[in-house]
Amino acid sequence: MFTGLIREVAKVESFINGKLKVISKHKAKIGDSIAINGVCLTVIQTLDNGFVVEVADETKAVVDESKFKDYIHIEPAMQMGDRFEGHIVQGHIDCTGEVIKIEKLSNGVNYYIKVPQEQIKYIVPKGSITIDGISLTVNDVYKDSFRLTIIPHTLENTLIKNYKIGTKVNIETDMFARYIAHLLSHQKMDKESLSWKDIDAISMSY
Repeated sequence: MFTGLIREVAKVESFINGKLKVISKHKAKIGDSIAINGVCLTVIQTLDNGFVVEVADETKAVVDESKFKDYIHIEPAMQMGDRFEGHIVQGHIDCTGEVIKIEKLSNGVNYYIKVPQEQIKYIVPKGSITIDGISLTVNDVYKDSFRLTIIPHTLENTLIKNYKIGTKVNIETDMFARYIAHLLSHQKMDKESLSWKDIDAISMSY
């Protein structure tokens, strides 16, 4: 499990045959889970100056290969006793989005990101979303896109400052939104159907 708070911007040295070699200050151990631009991957080799993770074919089918080039966000999995910040992130990418509009503000930048329309139901105004591994808050939701307002601190410390029109991004929607939508879509139309009280109780149990 992750929190969506980026610990380091690391550099990709190579990505060959599903093996991603990362140059990083983080001292990983074999078997560690590390989120690379929001993708949960397992360390298979350690190096003096970084580590190697393996990218499965299923992951490559969902994630744009540009997310495994140049510089990347990394976040090691949470350890027992760590402070919980951000929001609950699983490292499971739902889809790839695309930056379609950028608006500079006096104290930040608006980014509009287009996603497959079937994903919109999992994106909630003022709810949480993970973009390339970063925990962010959704401002507005439209038919097939949504708006984020990125503050200067986040711009300065992440790769978002480099996003342009057409940039592809990894998206993980909010876990609770996905679970609730799944439960609602499978409930039976009878007395055994889940009520909103039941759903609220399930959410509070996490």
